[in-house]
Amino acid sequence: MSGEHTLLSTEIVNRGIEASGPDAGSPTFSVRVRRRLPDFLQSVNLKYVKLGYHYLISHAVYLATIPVLVVVFSAEVGSLSREELWRKMWEETSYDLATVLAFFSVLAFTIAVYFMSKPRPIYLVDFACYRPSDDLKASNAEFIEMARKSGKFDEESLSFQSRILKSSGIGDETYVPKSVFSTGNCATMKEGRAEASMAMFSALDELFEKCRVRPKDVGVLVVNCSLFNPTPSLSAMIVNHYKMRGNILSYNLGGMGCSAGIIALDLARDMLQANPSSYAVVVSTEAVSFTWYTGRNRSMLIPNCFFRMGCSAVLLSNRRRDFRRAKYRLEHIVRTHKGADDRSFRCVYQEEDDQRIKGLSISRDLMEVGGHALKANITTLGPLVLPFSEQLLFFATLLHRHLFSKPADSANAAATKPYIPDYKLAFEHFCIHAASKAVLDALQNNLELEDRHMEASRAALHRFGNTSSSSIWYELAYLEAKGRVRGGDRVWQIAFGSGFKCNSAVWKAMRRVRRPNRNPWLDCVDRYPVGR
Repeated sequence: MSGEHTLLSTEIVNRGIEASGPDAGSPTFSVRVRRRLPDFLQSVNLKYVKLGYHYLISHAVYLATIPVLVVVFSAEVGSLSREELWRKMWEETSYDLATVLAFFSVLAFTIAVYFMSKPRPIYLVDFACYRPSDDLKASNAEFIEMARKSGKFDEESLSFQSRILKSSGIGDETYVPKSVFSTGNCATMKEGRAEASMAMFSALDELFEKCRVRPKDVGVLVVNCSLFNPTPSLSAMIVNHYKMRGNILSYNLGGMGCSAGIIALDLARDMLQANPSSYAVVVSTEAVSFTWYTGRNRSMLIPNCFFRMGCSAVLLSNRRRDFRRAKYRLEHIVRTHKGADDRSFRCVYQEEDDQRIKGLSISRDLMEVGGHALKANITTLGPLVLPFSEQLLFFATLLHRHLFSKPADSANAAATKPYIPDYKLAFEHFCIHAASKAVLDALQNNLELEDRHMEASRAALHRFGNTSSSSIWYELAYLEAKGRVRGGDRVWQIAFGSGFKCNSAVWKAMRRVRRPNRNPWLDCVDRYPVGR
């Protein structure tokens, strides 16, 4: 039970003066118990560290063979002077045509096998983020007032949503579909299609214009939207709208939560590896109107407060000639799935309430479940990205803890906490999914990040709200608008979502990224960062 208590936080809430009953006129209080993010310093699962090293070795065998060959060659050649080496090569050695041809044939074959087995580099040519029109802006006060006028909520539900918004970290310029505040039902296929079309086509129009690519040039299309999955699919809507070619490889991912954007990247990468000289487009969005909840269940009212309109469109390429114009190269993708655990599986769950009103239920275990998924993901990612010195310290303390610490000896276990690597040494920029202010605060404390590392995530949450799987692209757009991305910088995108999943993508900047002419932040970036 002691371990369980460390994951709980308590808060005394003043509920005001009791209006009626035997306690009328007296102040009343309640104790609110919340789960918080688990402390990463307390435990690190060795199997995820081993998985990271497995990825490293399986994809980089040459790291182990090349040093051996260099040492052997150096030992053989190092004892000879330049004159002796030249004499052995040309004067004391006789060559015939067969020997020379055999040598060059083996050399050519070895080089060909190396380049054929080497994964193709995946380039991010450019990306675009949807910027809704200003008439869809809604401040927090306007949000509550329009919700009240819609007649869909009672005063208790409105009061609850107002309290959530005050501590959410969301500003007064986010975008909400007008249909959610209408008196009728907004969760219809018509409204969902209208919202998705507006967001996706706007982002794609900008992407094709920026990259100077025709829609017919795209060979792979991957669309992800968690909660709105019509028939025909969203990917089919895009193919129809842009009249794309008939042999396009199109995929539609649904029900995969806010981390689906990185899953879509992973799928697009695999498709590009199998199809040379191709373009792939990844579209990430969510339909707010189709997921709008009008009941009284508090756990299902929370998504109303956080989710806002947003969409991103990304152009990937495996064409070597795109090396010169691409912004980033994809380095790593690491995916973690905790769905085998029942609590993880149900912590974000779409269902119907007691009145059979559909909504998205958020469990109180979300922080704890998300923390465990994040811990598994970053310990797998660590061996792929961390400097050798950090890996050595981490691995040494981890082995000491597992070999010499007894589970029952809490004092000894505390004295041998595993060394948590400094991820600030591996990445220059962090794009952490802007779920909520509480989540970002907890992640900053656990990963020991500075305010500047969290700036993009907090700014995206404040300006655009939680835009689900596209939020990490609004954050990267923020960094570009600030002019902070330089050649060689590594960007860590990390997102988590229902299932429960935590996924990471690592990009390396090909060159300094200049401030773009089209960007959702251009008219407001100078107002950020805002105070916490």
